[in-house]
Amino acid sequence: MNKKPSEKVRKVRIESYITRAEHEKVVALAKQCGISISELLRRLALGHELNSKVDKEAFLDLLKVNADLGRLGGLFKLALTENARKVTSHRKVRRILHEIEDRQEELRQLIRSTEQAVLNRSSKGSAS
Repeated sequence: MNKKPSEKVRKVRIESYITRAEHEKVVALAKQCGISISELLRRLALGHELNSKVDKEAFLDLLKVNADLGRLGGLFKLALTENARKVTSHRKVRRILHEIEDRQEELRQLIRSTEQAVLNRSSKGSAS
């Protein structure tokens, strides 16, 4: 059985009155972070970090797209080596490869800036 030590069991309840509009905002923020309202309020009250589930999902999506572009480039190169005689315009092929590489670099920059923004927001949130 996984029982928490007695000092870790949460038994003290704090009540607060808020407006319906405030409640809706709290519920929305808890959903965005992927945590319960209790956990959200506990983290906010204790000055702990809040991580947005949306930020994490967006970051992972960027990584997946970058990986897909890498695979696409690899498949494109493979198709070219297998069908080298059928290629009519090497200039066109090089242009397509450069476009794929350019998109990958754009994604890398987006990933870096997204990661930096999330890290900056997290460090500001935990410093308050």
